[in-house]
Amino acid sequence: MLSDKPRWEAEGRDWPNREVSRFVDVGRLRWHVQVAGNGPVLLLLHGTGAATHSWRTMLPLLAEHFTVVAPDLPGHGFTTGRPMGGLAMPSMAKAVAELMTALEMPPALIVGHSAGAAIAIRMVLDRLAAPKGVIGLNSALLPFPGLAAKLFPTLARMLFVNPFAPHIFAGIARQRGEAGRFLARSTGSVIDTAGADFYGRLFATPGHCAGAITMMADWDLESLARDLPKLAVPLLLIHGAGDSAIPAATAEDAAALVPGAMVEVLPGLGHLAHEEAPETVAGMIQAFDGGAGVGV
Repeated sequence: MLSDKPRWEAEGRDWPNREVSRFVDVGRLRWHVQVAGNGPVLLLLHGTGAATHSWRTMLPLLAEHFTVVAPDLPGHGFTTGRPMGGLAMPSMAKAVAELMTALEMPPALIVGHSAGAAIAIRMVLDRLAAPKGVIGLNSALLPFPGLAAKLFPTLARMLFVNPFAPHIFAGIARQRGEAGRFLARSTGSVIDTAGADFYGRLFATPGHCAGAITMMADWDLESLARDLPKLAVPLLLIHGAGDSAIPAATAEDAAALVPGAMVEVLPGLGHLAHEEAPETVAGMIQAFDGGAGVGV
């Protein structure tokens, strides 16, 4: 029988870095979070539709230098429940901050992929966290250009109100090999078969699909773009040159709004650059750590 939400004993049976997973109850949420390593606290925030498996190779590399904390965001993976305010950016940021408080692990550095980068910056802007730096990986920080700015949120809201939409997406994801083909088309990245399988497991459950759709429907990048000039911590944006979801030029546009922000473009990589070249991205994070004075 198919489950509505990913189950730890089924979809998570051989989850990457499972040995460092724990479940933490905070308010209305039961978080799945992975904690590994020693040193300054580094918070990893995945993007829409992903989960901790996105960090499967990078997490052990970073744990050699940091105490790494990687949660499944609300609505995603094995985290259950909904924060007050739903999956809108401010409530997601507040929920993550409450998790870090419960863990007694204030982050010294926050790394976010795609929409996770927006949550990281929102946490800093809303004074929910005080890291010494933020790194965005293929960040989704600016509204979609032109007509897409109106069409994309509208489409997400239409799917959100359609109770059959998550089941339709889940049915497609259950087709053999479809997860890998979808990722390649939508991200410009080609990841290993095991990584694609983890995405496929999650998207084969309507609950995970519903979480991703709900998050997109509630997202407000216009407000974030207006607030970006207020960001007062070092910011590094790392972007795959072949990203077919978020063009690399948007990283330059976003960086131009933040005083002192830096951009590094990685040739030959797509939206999931950190999964395609984890050693390269982990090395860049460590280098930024030293340059920003995050390490202790």
